Amino acid sequence: MIDSSATQPVVVCPNPFYQIYEGAAFLAGAEPHFINTLPENHFKLDHGQLPDTVWSRTQLIYVCSPNNPTGSVMTLDDWRALFALSDRYGFVVASDECYSEIYFDEKNPPLGALDAAQQLGRTGFPRLVVLNSLSKRSNVPGLRSGFVAGNAQLLEKFLLYRTYHGSAMNPAAQAASAAAWGDEAHVIENRRLYAQKFSSAVALLSDVTTVRMPDASFYLWIKTPVSDTEFTKRLYQDYNVTVLPGSFLARDAHGVNPGKDFVRIALVTSPEECIEAMNRIKRCMETL
Repeated sequence: MIDSSATQPVVVCPNPFYQIYEGAAFLAGAEPHFINTLPENHFKLDHGQLPDTVWSRTQLIYVCSPNNPTGSVMTLDDWRALFALSDRYGFVVASDECYSEIYFDEKNPPLGALDAAQQLGRTGFPRLVVLNSLSKRSNVPGLRSGFVAGNAQLLEKFLLYRTYHGSAMNPAAQAASAAAWGDEAHVIENRRLYAQKFSSAVALLSDVTTVRMPDASFYLWIKTPVSDTEFTKRLYQDYNVTVLPGSFLARDAHGVNPGKDFVRIALVTSPEECIEAMNRIKRCMETL
């Protein structure tokens, strides 16, 4: 999807972000540029952070909704604005929706890019691809099973690339994937457990810090009382709890590192283990 023969091709990424976006941009011969997603803007993409000179060279933008690590979800107006920008500059939108089935209101799932495009009458999904996976909905990251959907012309090129650079999934993994994709009961139960864990976590941590409930996904993205790296070290050293420093998930852009003094907490353990971990995090914060 990147024409490396063009003059200084650009890939735009949200910041903080899943690090594979940056690596893929470099491998494709493009220069990554970042849009800082900040708490004062509810972690939304502020397109105005990049000048026209960057947008005019942009060939692809990664978006992640629900977002890793902030848990924010794009609205129809957000998608409308992004599609308008894509129409103006001609870049591809690659929507990472691996957390799309982890949410808290069964009647209000996150709005995905394909659904948004359809609602907005974008027939054929121009310049749009969506990526999803079994990893989060079914808790099987090791299966490495997912899909790409979207514009037919883009998928034709992707299929050719995948044919020569990918490896075939063995029959056992294919059978397991079909079973997991075909069963919604375990996904609903998974969401119930996450809702239970988030309720406990927010109640415990609200005593010692400001906790923002995410729109969706299974992360808490919280401010730290000391630097994110120092807090992470203290928490692991003294309380045997592992979190990810927010500055490791971001890059310095526009004068700041938007992950600085945040940590990402993944609520992926059992409800009982989650409560114990939150209590340890709480005790750590109380000592700082």
